[in-house]
Amino acid sequence: MEQKAITIYDLKKLKEKKEPITMVTAYDYPTARLIDQSGIEMILVGDSLGMVVLGYDTTIPVTLEDMIHHGKAVVRGTKRAFVVVDMPFLTYHLGIEKAVYHAGRIMQETGAKAVKIEGGKEIVPVIQAIIQAGIPVMGHIGLTPQSVHQLGGFKVQGKSKEDALKIIEDAKALEAAGVFSIVLEAIPHDLAKIITETVSVPTIGIGAGNACDGQVLVFHDLIQYGMDRPPKFVKVYGQIGEMIRLSLSQYKDEVKKRIFPAKEHTFSIQESVLEQLYGKV
Repeated sequence: MEQKAITIYDLKKLKEKKEPITMVTAYDYPTARLIDQSGIEMILVGDSLGMVVLGYDTTIPVTLEDMIHHGKAVVRGTKRAFVVVDMPFLTYHLGIEKAVYHAGRIMQETGAKAVKIEGGKEIVPVIQAIIQAGIPVMGHIGLTPQSVHQLGGFKVQGKSKEDALKIIEDAKALEAAGVFSIVLEAIPHDLAKIITETVSVPTIGIGAGNACDGQVLVFHDLIQYGMDRPPKFVKVYGQIGEMIRLSLSQYKDEVKKRIFPAKEHTFSIQESVLEQLYGKV
């Protein structure tokens, strides 16, 4: 029997039951299908696609059109998981009206269930306007990759008293604004625990310890696909990249030696037809 699609209500119930929520990124149809079939509750079409799929050094070059293109593919591959699409750099900083319009395009053109926005108290008015337009919003605080240059690199956030208090205040502000969930990225475990116990909405950690209500990892990191050195907070669950390299090397070797294609991979023609062809050549 086909399982029903995950909703925001289901995610809230998981927090209430203290059952961890699982989330993984996806950027294409086949990956989305595999994640969906695994039973993982949430899929994030992250602007991390800029780094793991498009080859950029940061997420900043990713465009709205990129997110919509990849978001469409992911939604087509999903039946059950709750799909969230990132709003990329500068799509929600140029005024509330433009932010709502861009969020609306993502929802309408991809078929996703929600958008994700980086930032704390400073973007609350934008978040409120998007939610008022009927679009669910997931918050994202701590290490916010779109602000990587301002933060001085991909560094752990919230280690000082002042920084930790700001992140707690940001979490409370996002909750009050109406977000349905908050991603906590690259912050100390104990700080993530305080926030998780303070806010009523599910927290999803990435590099924030296991006290969060759920966890998210980048698909390519957790299976070691095209990534040379995963971050400290990543556990590698499969060496898919190495398997792919070996398969490609074997394919090349067999073609060079004329082992592939073998007879079982080849189509045939009737002998009588073949004789007629040779007679015409």
